[in-house]
Amino acid sequence: MVAIVLDSVGLGYLPDAPLFGDEGADTLDHTVLKTGVALPGFAALGLGWVQGVHTLPRVEPRGAFGRMKEVNPGKDTTTGHWEFVGIHLEKPFRTYPEGFPEELLRAWAERIGVKGWLLNKPYSGTEAIRDYGEAHLKTGYPIVYTSADSVFQVAAHVDVVPLEELYRWCQVAREMLLGEHQVARVIARPFAGEPGGFYRLEHLRKDFALEPPRNVLDVLKEGGLEVVGVGKIPDIYAGRGFTRTVKTKDNQDGLEKTLALLGEGFRGLVFVNLVDFDSKYGHRRDPEGYGRALLAVDAFLPRLLRALAPEDHLFLVSDHGNDPTFFGTDHTREYGMLLWVGPGVEGDLGTRETFADLGATWARLFGLPWEGPGTSLL
Repeated sequence: MVAIVLDSVGLGYLPDAPLFGDEGADTLDHTVLKTGVALPGFAALGLGWVQGVHTLPRVEPRGAFGRMKEVNPGKDTTTGHWEFVGIHLEKPFRTYPEGFPEELLRAWAERIGVKGWLLNKPYSGTEAIRDYGEAHLKTGYPIVYTSADSVFQVAAHVDVVPLEELYRWCQVAREMLLGEHQVARVIARPFAGEPGGFYRLEHLRKDFALEPPRNVLDVLKEGGLEVVGVGKIPDIYAGRGFTRTVKTKDNQDGLEKTLALLGEGFRGLVFVNLVDFDSKYGHRRDPEGYGRALLAVDAFLPRLLRALAPEDHLFLVSDHGNDPTFFGTDHTREYGMLLWVGPGVEGDLGTRETFADLGATWARLFGLPWEGPGTSLL
């Protein structure tokens, strides 16, 4: 079984989107309208038939199609991915729209052995290194910033702060950011280059996530199945429930490695995240880049489908939106994609009431018990 998260490819704003300032967002349709990209591979899987999708043709579909509501209160990576595997949150993860408390940063700086920090407010990651990178080179101080998500991000130049030291800084922050100041993720953001030409080293990024409660991944692992996390997936769950981790450099690398795993013939779940949509194009409000990324995955789909064995199942889903034509730089509160290819699978799945229906389906397909949130698509 393969589940691929097209990170941020949302299918239109949710009914509660106005509460998040996201009324009108529609990542897929707005990107297609802006760029004119044709996506015959996605159309062949029924995406054009999904309620709310208006830019793809309706052709005879292979498999089943639908969309999912997000129940969890938020629109970030952790919120969506945790819901996939049956975790419903009672309250949102804490965010810091005014930056982190100075006393907290002082305590953190003392523990990691630095005298100060830079920035400390919501900021675009690429702009953070552009605007504060030179000061970082001079002082060695970490660049600390956040976003609309529940994240504590630390950027440092690899020639100033060795990679393992940056990871240590983030691990210390992870240990501190619990309880009153709990955040979903601490993210190490190494960068390189010279003033005027700084660039992020995305393949060396590392996420330090909260460990989730018991979920469907635990059920699969305890049932004797392999659970392989491809890309940033294991980091989102703090490694819980996985038997193997496969690192990736970009979307294409993630797809190629997924294809290689399909050739191994193991029994279990390959859980993949294609992050480029979100990190490279959504947050940077780059619809042309977003469109190219959609085209690249669309072109790869025939190879992926040919590699499926007769008994294999493939799920293509999304965790939130990040409309590259919308204002700001943050995620958008949208429906999640749900495309499913498998033996005997066909038809309209409608609008599912929670992302957790996905994990409930995985457990059911493997004949394993799951008593948590979600209703199996079967």
